[in-house]
Amino acid sequence: MKIEMLIDELQEIIDEAFTLPLSGGKTVVNPERIREIIDDMRSNLPIELKQAKSIAADRTNIINKSKSEAETIVQEAEDRSKNMIQQAEEKAKSTIKQAEEKANAMVMENEIVVRAQQKANDILMIADKQASEIKGAANAYLDGIMKKADEELSKNLADLKKTRESLRNYQLQTGKRPAARQRRNTQDKSTDNT
Repeated sequence: MKIEMLIDELQEIIDEAFTLPLSGGKTVVNPERIREIIDDMRSNLPIELKQAKSIAADRTNIINKSKSEAETIVQEAEDRSKNMIQQAEEKAKSTIKQAEEKANAMVMENEIVVRAQQKANDILMIADKQASEIKGAANAYLDGIMKKADEELSKNLADLKKTRESLRNYQLQTGKRPAARQRRNTQDKSTDNT
């Protein structure tokens, strides 16, 4: 890897630097060459590090997009639920109207009044039951859509956490570099004290 070679080259420059007499062990290095190596190191940083920075910068966009999608899903579910409830109410009204018309027709034709009333009551009960079932189904559908939106948000947040964990693992795996940098900083301080 190019970065490791550059680190080795820095180490060689430090190891080969000559010690100033009567300076208490301070050394002299070529600052221009060290700057060149540092510039090379910056330009050769692993692409994963750049990608991790990009992912971290985009996390707000991911969360906002998830929220927007969830709001859209909830709004669509609410609209569908309203339509289903409206259709159920219209069907119930139509069924009730048909029942009333049938009951009136039966009474007008002088059929047995008791039977007509019973039939009308049965039809009304069935209509009410159907309306309740349709409303219940609409509410269950809305609950399912909201649950799905919740799961999508949870999944997106879990994906974001995995990405952050991958970034941490990458930083832990490349933890050898900071130790080399610490040695270099210690030696640079001794050089600066000259």
